[in-house]
Amino acid sequence: MHPYVELARRAIEEYIRNKKTLGLPKEVPDNMKQKAGVFVCLKKQGILCGCIGTFLPTTGNIYEEIVRNAVAAATQDPRFCAVQETDLKNLQCSVDVLSLPEKVNDLSGLDAKKYGIIVSKDYKKGLLLPDLEGVDTVDEQLRHTKLKAGIDPQDTDVEIYRFTVERYK
Repeated sequence: MHPYVELARRAIEEYIRNKKTLGLPKEVPDNMKQKAGVFVCLKKQGILCGCIGTFLPTTGNIYEEIVRNAVAAATQDPRFCAVQETDLKNLQCSVDVLSLPEKVNDLSGLDAKKYGIIVSKDYKKGLLLPDLEGVDTVDEQLRHTKLKAGIDPQDTDVEIYRFTVERYK
C-alpha cells in the first residue's frame, strides 16, 4: 500500500474509532513535505461513499492535507452518510495529489482521461477529477463539472482550468 493511502486509512481509522485527528509526526516523511492540493476518495464495495479535497494547498504539507481531507471524506461529504466503524474493513481509499491548475483557452487542450478540470463563473466553481468512470469525453466532463458548480451546462461563458493528478490506490 502506498504511504499516502496508508496515511489516509490511518487518519480515518483513528478518527472513526477514537475521535482523534492524527497529529504531525516529529519528522514528516520527505515525500510528504511539499505543498499540494489533495483529494481523498472512499469507496465501499466499489461504490463511492466520500470524496473531499482541495485544489490548492490549505495546510503546510501533503501529510496534513491528506489527514484533513481523509477525515472530511469519511465524515463530512454531504452526499453520503458518515463512515461507521463497521465500514472500515470494506473501505477502499485513493489519494490524488494535484498539480497547480492552469487556465485553458481552447477546449482542444483538454482530455477527460488525462486532466481534471475546474470550471468557474462569477462566484460559482466546480471541480472534476480526471479519469472517472462514466466520464469519457471532454463534453461529458464539462457538463458534469458545470452541474456541480450550479452553472447551466449550455453556458459557454466560463473560465476553465486544467490540472493533472498523481493517483494512489
